[in-house]
Amino acid sequence: MVTRFLELLAREASAVEFEGPIIEARAAGAGPAEIERLELAKVEALRVRQLLRRRARREAELSALFDTAGDLAALRDLDAVLEAIVHRARQLLGTDTAYLTLHDPERGDTYMRVTDGSISAAFQALRLGMGDGLGGLVAQTARPYSTADYPADSRFHHTGTIDFAVKEEGLVAILGVPLRLGRRVIGVLFAANRSARPFLQEEEALLASLAAHAAVAIDNARLLQETRNALDELSQAHRTAREHAAAVERAALAHDRMTSVVLRGGGIENVAAVITEVLGGRLWVLDDLGRPLAGDADAAGLDPGVFEAAQDSRALGRTVRRGDLLIASVDVGGEPLCTLVLRGDDADERILERGAQVCALLLLFRRSVAEAEGRVRGELLDDLISRPGSPGLAERARRLGLDLDTPHVLVVARHDGQRERAAFWASSQAAIRHGLAAARGEEVVLLLPGADPGAIARRIAAELTASLGHPATAGAAVPRSGEVTAAYREAQRCAQALVALGRAGDGAGAAELGFVGLLIGDGQDVPGYVDSVLGPVTGYDARRGTALGDTLAAYFASGGSPSRTAEAMHIHVNTVTQRLDRIGKLLGDGWQEPERALELQLALRLHRLGHTTSPQSVENGPI
Repeated sequence: MVTRFLELLAREASAVEFEGPIIEARAAGAGPAEIERLELAKVEALRVRQLLRRRARREAELSALFDTAGDLAALRDLDAVLEAIVHRARQLLGTDTAYLTLHDPERGDTYMRVTDGSISAAFQALRLGMGDGLGGLVAQTARPYSTADYPADSRFHHTGTIDFAVKEEGLVAILGVPLRLGRRVIGVLFAANRSARPFLQEEEALLASLAAHAAVAIDNARLLQETRNALDELSQAHRTAREHAAAVERAALAHDRMTSVVLRGGGIENVAAVITEVLGGRLWVLDDLGRPLAGDADAAGLDPGVFEAAQDSRALGRTVRRGDLLIASVDVGGEPLCTLVLRGDDADERILERGAQVCALLLLFRRSVAEAEGRVRGELLDDLISRPGSPGLAERARRLGLDLDTPHVLVVARHDGQRERAAFWASSQAAIRHGLAAARGEEVVLLLPGADPGAIARRIAAELTASLGHPATAGAAVPRSGEVTAAYREAQRCAQALVALGRAGDGAGAAELGFVGLLIGDGQDVPGYVDSVLGPVTGYDARRGTALGDTLAAYFASGGSPSRTAEAMHIHVNTVTQRLDRIGKLLGDGWQEPERALELQLALRLHRLGHTTSPQSVENGPI
């Protein structure tokens, strides 16, 4: 019969089956001694059975721990490893559910991370404050806790949220062990049943081993992620460094090309061509007033915001983007010098900035050359005005490409305050037009080739007004016999007369100022004045043998009365009326206006004193 117990152990029979041999012995009429011997054998067999089952269970636990360690060694996904640990905890402990919470350092509590066997959404989203419930107590004390009946266990701090989630999940028995890294608790691993049951010490030890693996997995995943992040940062830094180095090299090559262009004598137009070739797109190079210097000649279409962006670029010292435009602007001593505006995609800002600097240097060089040449030209003009007849003046003029024996016009332009800008503008004009320029107080003086003082004065006034942004008034005169000093004084008086007449911002010579010009002009061209005012009438009289001039004089003498004019001339009033109609057609509308009438009366007086009209007026006067 004893061998029967060995057979039962061999086939892992249930504990009930070990009663079979004793029942059979009693049925066969075995004595008490035999029955007692079988009872002792049964007890030993059950003890062996329990030992074998415990060893088998331990072997399964060790195998599970070994598998978990293997998973950690091949760690790729933290979520998958944690889910495997929780699933194995549930299988090994034979519980209805298992779950894992992690510590949230920002909120100071723990939150549900992984569940296995859970059916409640509220439970799966549960958060436990430190010290709240069984899990909060484990996280707070770093010690394992278990309960056979959690809802009825008063050792734990019950909260409405936790109790509701536990009740909805239907949990009764709960075991929780801490996940520790050194002395720090990073979470809690749980196993739980939906019916009351105590947890053995071996189960607690097994769950603690799994928790240790979970803590290692979490820490390894953290280190791996940090390593990956560091590698990504290093890779990004390396890419950025390579891109930066490439951009610097491109900018340096472009700068070398632009410098080479300048050294070969190229100008801003050539530099702009290099920039456009390297960067592509559409380029504008603007001066300090927003006028195009090179590149695209049409700057009228640029939005006014571009010029505000140019101010920002100068303030920041770098390129500024406005929509699809890149703006790089350079100043010197707070004064705008030039602005580059590029419309293009993904253009290298460094190249545009270097292009702006090269253009600024070219402009500064031009300005320095112009200022140096302007000083030489200004000194010569000052000497022509202040020291007429000094030896060597003509030779100095010839060295500057100026022939004083050809017709010239001297212009005095009043700028009222903007001395430096006006002087630079005048110097540039003198260099361009092969003349001379000098700054004298609140005015600039120019000696330019030409023979029409009025036209040149008007042009100078208009262009200087546009450059300064406020009215500039110009008077002009022709030096007679090389007498620059007298012409300078006459031009000054013309400019002063324009201001006095309310014509600031205009330009004129003495001939355009009527009788005022006659009074202030050094030449006093009386016949020219009479011809310009009265020529149509006197010319008509000379051709037709009429007396329109006498009729006009009598008309003014009689106070503008046709009847008194007829009496004075002994003619019919209708004749006077017809003659006045003819005079009106010859002189044009407005001849009776006070200012025009004054001019006519003065011309009539001078005509009667013996100043006749020129032959050209007689031949070409209106019929």
